[in-house]
Amino acid sequence: MAGAGGRSWRDLLAGRARKRRSPFGSGAELQGAALRLLDQHQNLAELLLEVGDSAKPGVQDGAEHRGVSPESFIVSVLQEQASKLGVPTATLAAKNAMANMEQICQDPASPSRVLLLNSDQRKRLTCLLQTVKDLLANNMFCRSLFCQEMWKMKEPLGLEAVWHLHSSDIVGLAQLLDRSPAGPAAVEWLCSSLCGLCEQAGDISCGDTELAQRILSDFAIVFVQHGFEQPSELGRKVEFQKVAYICRAVLQRMLAWVLDAVGKEKQEDVSMVQAVRFWLNVFNVPLYGSVSPPDSLRQFFRHTLTEVLTYNPVLKVSDAIQMQKEWSFTRTSPLLTALYRKLLVAFSVQESVCQLQQVLETHEVNWQHVLSCVSTLVVCQAEAGQLFKDLLSHLLLKAFGNYDMENMITAFLLARQAALEGPAVFMPYSEWFKASFGSAGGHHGSSKKSLVFLLEFLSELVPFEAAPYLKVHIMFPPCVPAKHRSLLLEYLSLAKTRLADLQVAIEDMGLYEDLSAPEEAVQPQAQALRDVEKALQIFESTRKIPTSVIEASIFRRPYYTSWFLPALLRPRVLPKTPDGRMAFIDSLKRADKIPSNLYSTYLQACHAMKEKVLQDASKAEPSHSKEPLEQLEADLAELRTLVVQQAQWEEVAAQLAVLSDRLRRALGEDTEAAPCSARLQVPVPTPGLAGGPQRVVDLLLTSFCQILLAASSFNPPDRQGPCLSLLVKMLCGHRNLLPALLARLCQLLYHQGPSLGAAHILGLAAFVIHLSECRALIPAVEADFGASQAVPGEALSVSEFWSSLLVCRTEESFVFCLRFCTAAAAYLMCKFSSCSREDFCALIPPGLIKKLQFLVPRLSLEARGILCEEAKSALSWSSLSCPSLNPRRASLCLWRQAGFQELLKEKAFQLSFREWLLLELEVCPEKDILSAAERQDFHHWAIYQRYLPAPSAAGGCDGDLEKACGVILNAILDSSQRLQLGACAHSRTSLSPEILCRLQELVLELRCRPKLLPGCSAAQRPLVFELLQDRLAGRDPEQGSALGQQLWRQQELLLHRRILLGLPASTLVTTCWRGSRAVLDCDSFFGFVNSELKNVSSRGYALSYDITAHFFRGLLSASLDCEDAAEGVSEALAACQTKCPVLLLSAALWWPRLEPALCSQWKRLFGAPLAGELARLRGWHSSGTRFLCSGAAFPVCDPPWLSAAFLHGAILQHSPRGTEALQRLGTGAEQLLVALLFFSLLDLISARIAPKEGVDVQTSLERSLQILQCLQGRGTAWPLLFHSAEEAPGRFHVLHSAASQRHTRLLPLAFYSLTPSFQQQLLQQEPTFLSVALQMYIQLLQLFVEGQVLPQSDQDLTEQDPLELISAARQFLLGAIPHCPAQSLGSIQPLLSTCEELDPELAASILHFSRPAVDVELEEELELF
Repeated sequence: MAGAGGRSWRDLLAGRARKRRSPFGSGAELQGAALRLLDQHQNLAELLLEVGDSAKPGVQDGAEHRGVSPESFIVSVLQEQASKLGVPTATLAAKNAMANMEQICQDPASPSRVLLLNSDQRKRLTCLLQTVKDLLANNMFCRSLFCQEMWKMKEPLGLEAVWHLHSSDIVGLAQLLDRSPAGPAAVEWLCSSLCGLCEQAGDISCGDTELAQRILSDFAIVFVQHGFEQPSELGRKVEFQKVAYICRAVLQRMLAWVLDAVGKEKQEDVSMVQAVRFWLNVFNVPLYGSVSPPDSLRQFFRHTLTEVLTYNPVLKVSDAIQMQKEWSFTRTSPLLTALYRKLLVAFSVQESVCQLQQVLETHEVNWQHVLSCVSTLVVCQAEAGQLFKDLLSHLLLKAFGNYDMENMITAFLLARQAALEGPAVFMPYSEWFKASFGSAGGHHGSSKKSLVFLLEFLSELVPFEAAPYLKVHIMFPPCVPAKHRSLLLEYLSLAKTRLADLQVAIEDMGLYEDLSAPEEAVQPQAQALRDVEKALQIFESTRKIPTSVIEASIFRRPYYTSWFLPALLRPRVLPKTPDGRMAFIDSLKRADKIPSNLYSTYLQACHAMKEKVLQDASKAEPSHSKEPLEQLEADLAELRTLVVQQAQWEEVAAQLAVLSDRLRRALGEDTEAAPCSARLQVPVPTPGLAGGPQRVVDLLLTSFCQILLAASSFNPPDRQGPCLSLLVKMLCGHRNLLPALLARLCQLLYHQGPSLGAAHILGLAAFVIHLSECRALIPAVEADFGASQAVPGEALSVSEFWSSLLVCRTEESFVFCLRFCTAAAAYLMCKFSSCSREDFCALIPPGLIKKLQFLVPRLSLEARGILCEEAKSALSWSSLSCPSLNPRRASLCLWRQAGFQELLKEKAFQLSFREWLLLELEVCPEKDILSAAERQDFHHWAIYQRYLPAPSAAGGCDGDLEKACGVILNAILDSSQRLQLGACAHSRTSLSPEILCRLQELVLELRCRPKLLPGCSAAQRPLVFELLQDRLAGRDPEQGSALGQQLWRQQELLLHRRILLGLPASTLVTTCWRGSRAVLDCDSFFGFVNSELKNVSSRGYALSYDITAHFFRGLLSASLDCEDAAEGVSEALAACQTKCPVLLLSAALWWPRLEPALCSQWKRLFGAPLAGELARLRGWHSSGTRFLCSGAAFPVCDPPWLSAAFLHGAILQHSPRGTEALQRLGTGAEQLLVALLFFSLLDLISARIAPKEGVDVQTSLERSLQILQCLQGRGTAWPLLFHSAEEAPGRFHVLHSAASQRHTRLLPLAFYSLTPSFQQQLLQQEPTFLSVALQMYIQLLQLFVEGQVLPQSDQDLTEQDPLELISAARQFLLGAIPHCPAQSLGSIQPLLSTCEELDPELAASILHFSRPAVDVELEEELELF
């Protein structure tokens, strides 16, 4: 009760005690007088508010000091009043408390109740509640009656007042609801109050907003606890069943309010959206903490998700088919996606998919909500993609098992919805359809009934299908057995009719159109522009017209002429230097793929546009990409903010989905990218980029680096969350972006690497790591390294691709590669440190670790020793961005870490000896970061300390010198083959002299073995020749074209020769024991020469001088092991006559240069007369010289072909045109002359195929004709010389065996060069002449058909063209056949069938003159001669 001036009763009582003495005699009298006074003037309602601070000094010194307690006073007053009224004290207290609360909560300015109190109301209510708590402590307050009184009010209390009662533990919300007379009324009151509270939340102060949030949270906890109690708990609390009903009903009504607002979100104002978003806070899982039982909480979220998915299911399946593209993640209401993301937090991704499956199987669903939930799941849950694939397989299995249309349509809707979010999260629809029905093993292939079920289902979809899905079904139809083909054709006809109704012609489909696109079909004009850009990319990479364009020009003529060509031939100002588009147009024109009139019109339009530009140069082309780029940049900045603020992963995923949609717009895409099977082609030497894609790619890479650096300034990579991984994964989903992205990486890493700064290197290093993480999403890469790539390489994975861009050739590139690889490895080890060992190793690009194994020991001496202890401090990721960082120290710190050393023990990451050699062979010695001495030390360490003793499991050689030699030899040859074409680009020779020196050392060390004892049959293995032969035999004959194989083999053999020349000469010859004698063994070298080496000789019958001299040096050196060196050398040379005559022919050709060196070496080694066979060789050369120069007789010795070889060499040296001396040869020199003719003809062939070898065509031809005249004058049977090596007589077999295969194949060319000297008597004297002539003619035609006949040389422009030669040979045969004897005509019958195929007219002539009835005048003079 308040006194005058608003002072309380307690203040008045204390004041009066101080002011005057009491007139009452005792305290009892005073108390009685006071009670009488109060009884006359008391206001019980006001009395309950009289609760002050019990600690006030006045109170302690006044009434309480005298034993009067305010609480006891109120109790006594209540008791007295209750006794007068005849009611219980607790009842009276409850009624008065409710009256007080009603008065406090009534806002004078508003006739209705208020949800939140003002400060004065809140203060008064606090006083009242304190008094009530005191009454409760004295058992003087009835909760149930208080609740009943509240429900009797005209207007129930506001939410804040109820919350104060609940939070003060006076009357809980559950108890209050339990006492409600009518459950629906309570539900209505709560729902209207909660909606009002949410609507007010956006218009109140910050403090009140926090209070409203607390009210909402506490009430939500009550709703969940009591609305979703477990059955066991509910049985023990029967009295709370009404509460459970009310709580569930409130949550249901509020969810309906949210979903209704979602459906009208575009029409609702901002305040309503804010109100709904405020209510969504009740779905925050952390809100409930440990207050609510986990089972109740999961039941609540499960129930809510089910209600959302089944709310208002008015949409039909046909509506879903037509509208689902509008329900993708980026197009779905943000309120609905926010609700999904909150609900899904309560479940694992497996539980979420299972819940979705259960709802689909047991409820009628709202397809918009279901499909938007699918989109949210696949976008925000990384594992959802695979789970949905499993779910789709399960649905198809059930559908075909029971022929259930519902499961079938569910599977198709879910597959299409997931595919809408792009290939980064789920496979395109076209791939899913092909995988499910594109093979006979699909569900539809089990029976005809299953096939009919599928086709009937697809047919029922047709009236509602969008064009892109119909195109998928038409272009990738289900696999159908031939006998049921008619069923498929019926569906295809129906689908094409539907496309026609949609005004989409199947003939107008683009060449590279993505059939899994979620959007509506684009217009043919737009698709044709994309097709042109794609065709240009392929043409610029391959320099060939794409096959798809060729096929379209033939099989899809309407689209090609009506859309593709107009898009390609859009008028423009042509550049002065022809660009890729001009070259493409020119190629099509030359291939007759562009009509002449259309091409002329195009040129005229381009000229007119040029004139217009010149007239109005001020006009600038408007930029259409500025706005999308700005939006993309803003979205990337928002993503950076989320990462720095360490936002929840689902927020990052949602922002990435928005970013993906924005990126599609910035790239000008309406559809997804090309199919996954297409390979990406990157021209490494010139990775050009167009302006638009380059700006987008630069923005993306820059933003990635900024996000990484911003995040790294707060946290190391392992605590930065999955944002960067998700970002790169999203980028990989845009297949049209990948070519530009990889081309830009190529520019940065391959061309500009050394000029990049620390921040760029860190960002790019992290970027390529995440690219490797997403390698399953990136097609194989065909990297064209230009001239340095001898043959097209295999397609590379993205990890292999970027590793191949890190080349170490110069000092600058070494430093860059070291910094880049160190940063990439450090980021990798920090980012994924929490992964399991198996998952971690699967993420690591092997090329990165191998590159570090090459770089770190090469540049740091400390890394070459055994690690005694781990580095004291691990390499810090943040330290890598320091400009003063020493890259060698940083890499060494990484190298010494135990984790990195553990990686080096994994087989997949070990740098093998061969891989090390190939990397070392890439280095340009003159630009190397190491000096020559440092490089030699490094080579010795790597070979002798690291790889030679290491086990083969670790990439080593098991201590086997032979194995080491083989690895080095093959590495040198592989590297040289690749660099041979690119030598100009790298300014280096094809063989590394330093690595070759290491091979020489190992080969010499191999020979340092104990001498074999007499009688031992074992011999030194011809290791080098075995390696070379195995390499040639191991080449896949189907790899590349026949011409490519031939060129590879020729290049390979030339490299083999250089390898042999680089090895010690003694390597070519070994020694073995025969009985008690050590003899020279040249069989391996002989075999290699006969099978391979002679075939790369330009002279046809002789090896080059260098390899010939090398052999003889080796022969003399190896003879030191023989007891009689002269005898050993003679035996070897004697064996050479039968086993390898080409070596002796080579010695004859090069003897003037060879003799001084051999004589000097023999004298140095032995100081004795030359070995017998060497002396014979010198004698034959001297005889030939004397025969030509002094007229002495030439002794014809055995074998005559060897004498002829020395005489031929003398003729070439002393008298190139002096074959007149041959007339002085005596009788018995016929075989010598035939051999001379053979050598001269091979010289003639050499002059034509290798004109730079110093052999003149005309001189060789004249010499051959003179020798032929000598033979004809002697009546020698020389035509037998032109038989094949198998058919040639024994005396000519040696000559054919010594000739190269190419020269032997070109003998017909030489034969018909001799026609001016063919005499009439040949037809009668030589019965085999016609057979040889016809055989040569057939071989000549075959050579020409195969492209083997070479054009005329540059030396003599008057010589016959090959076509003229063939024509002359044909005329010769047509003129000779009528005059040939019957015996000659009979001998050519086996050749007639081949002749009929190549020259039917000539074959007919032969048949005509071969008839016995025809009288042929053989004696008539032949006019041809």
